[in-house]
Amino acid sequence: MYNNLWLIPFFPLVGSIINGLLGKKIKNEKVIGGLGTLMMFFSFLVACQNFFGLRASEQKVFQESIGSWMSVGNLQIDWGFLLDPLSAVMILVVTGVGTLIHLYSIGYMHGEEGFYRFFSYLNLFACAMLFLVLGNNALVMFIGWEGVGLCSYLLIGYYFEKKSAGDAAKKAFVVNRIGDFGFLCGLLTLFWALGSKGVWTMNFIEIGENAHLLESGGVLITVVTLCFFLGACGKSAQLPLYTWLPDAMEGPTPVSALIHAATMVTAGVYMIGRMNVLFAMAPTTMMTIAFVGAATAIFAASIGFAQNDIKRVLAYSTVSQLGFMFMAMGVGAFTAGIFHLMTHAFFKACLFLGSGSVIHGMHHAYHHAHLDDDPQDMRNMGGLRKFMPITHWTYFISCLAIAGMPFFSGFFSKDEILWWTFASTRGSYVVYGIGAIAACMTAFYMFRSLFMTFYGEQKTDARAKDHIPESGLTITIPLMVLAGLATVGGLIGIPHAIDIFHVGNLFHDWLAPVFSQAQQLNVIEAHGSASVEIALMILSVLIGLAGIAGAFMMYMKNPEAPGKFTAKFPGLHKIVFNKWYVDELYDFLFVNPCKRIGTFLWRGFDVKVVDGVVNGVGWVAKGIGAGLKYTQSGYLHNYAVAMVVGVVVIVGYYVFG
Repeated sequence: MYNNLWLIPFFPLVGSIINGLLGKKIKNEKVIGGLGTLMMFFSFLVACQNFFGLRASEQKVFQESIGSWMSVGNLQIDWGFLLDPLSAVMILVVTGVGTLIHLYSIGYMHGEEGFYRFFSYLNLFACAMLFLVLGNNALVMFIGWEGVGLCSYLLIGYYFEKKSAGDAAKKAFVVNRIGDFGFLCGLLTLFWALGSKGVWTMNFIEIGENAHLLESGGVLITVVTLCFFLGACGKSAQLPLYTWLPDAMEGPTPVSALIHAATMVTAGVYMIGRMNVLFAMAPTTMMTIAFVGAATAIFAASIGFAQNDIKRVLAYSTVSQLGFMFMAMGVGAFTAGIFHLMTHAFFKACLFLGSGSVIHGMHHAYHHAHLDDDPQDMRNMGGLRKFMPITHWTYFISCLAIAGMPFFSGFFSKDEILWWTFASTRGSYVVYGIGAIAACMTAFYMFRSLFMTFYGEQKTDARAKDHIPESGLTITIPLMVLAGLATVGGLIGIPHAIDIFHVGNLFHDWLAPVFSQAQQLNVIEAHGSASVEIALMILSVLIGLAGIAGAFMMYMKNPEAPGKFTAKFPGLHKIVFNKWYVDELYDFLFVNPCKRIGTFLWRGFDVKVVDGVVNGVGWVAKGIGAGLKYTQSGYLHNYAVAMVVGVVVIVGYYVFG
């Protein structure tokens, strides 16, 4: 039943190869886009087959090997795949949302010169992410881990003729290498630690089975998990390695949706979930994860307040929501973290694709009116709901979901995280308080983007007002499907406190086998009555409503209020608008010193020392050659005389020496 796992990453790989090699000759956008989308859909069908097969089976863990990779001593590494409830959820999210983004891209990327190249990269991205989530050992995961890093570089820098796009791609690549270094350090340390106990493996199941050989709470397990967490910070854009993600907006909007919703940025959260046993044994690391997640959630949310580029607002929203996921993982609520990962994929993909639909319409209007205004600046929008009703309603639904309004998907997943931070044995009232404030801020800046874009006075240039179209079906169909998932996707995780139909928390029950061992090694549970949980839910809803009300008062009822606020607090606005000057700080502390060191090694050491030595040796050899050339006359009698002289000298040395 599970002998076809390899097909899941294989289909998008085939699509990437065909479009990459033949797309330039094919030229037909429908063929290129259709092939890329069809390969993702085939992958989704196989993922569904395996999901339902696993659901019907009593065996909840299945491994498939397609061949040996390396064998060194007692270590055997296979090209192997792992199907369990966790990877089953991930492949459905990656292939399902990925298929919709591919379909959307057919309409959005129409007319692009590198259309075939884009779909080749997009398919390759999905393939790498599927390797990451399906790998049954850490090395196969690392292949996917590096693969999504490479593809992010290619896709963020898709418009490579723009300097800003090239810089953003390089930034993403370099920052992620820092995280990857941490991942490798953790992996090699873990390999050595288990090897010293006689266990030579990188297989996730075997690591979990032998984790008890390591001292729970000890220095070694803490170092290993902190190194892995550094890797997660890079991939999932947590403090201090978050700066690459907002700049990733330089890529086309479908790239933003794929990176931010279904693939790369969730890799760090997934990795912690996959290695949950190790993290459960390291309370210091868990506490660090929770506080870093909370700090990231509120820090990124504050920046979202002052951004005017609609995609950058969503980018900082992604960083903030990832912070919520890490809060969950840090307090031991692994199921809640994965649950929010899934619901976030629905509403954030819808939001990004919705923003792309708006940008697409604004581009069309400005092109028709021969204007050069910024189509991504929300200050140029307003009143677009009249022209783009489908885009408006899908965006509106996703805003309700991310704000945690009942009974949209984000209501269930975000509230579960806040509940666990409050009531878990690993929880903290401080983390809960920060998370609650960040939730209020999220509701504010997301509805700020909704009101500035779709409501109020239309600010589009008069020459372009009548030329803003609703997007075509290839764009609106994915929006409607994702909006539907953002609406009902959370119903599979209804908490027991409000389970009036007694269906149970289906998502929690589904993932229970994956996280049961962590519970056995170090009990992590939520304490508190159902009435307390319901009270916290009501409080969470009120917090979200307060954020929405604040946005309504400032951007609908009293549109002059934001201008008055920034005029009253210009310094604060400038700091937040400039993202707390973190990029400038990093440039001062790290980037510019590295550039100066590199320049010194180039001009000072390489040019003067290395080149000087090399050139000096060359000049010496040249001088010796110039002198010796006179001994090469070409006359035989000269060589005979030289030989006789040589023989006399040698004989004389031995006779008189």
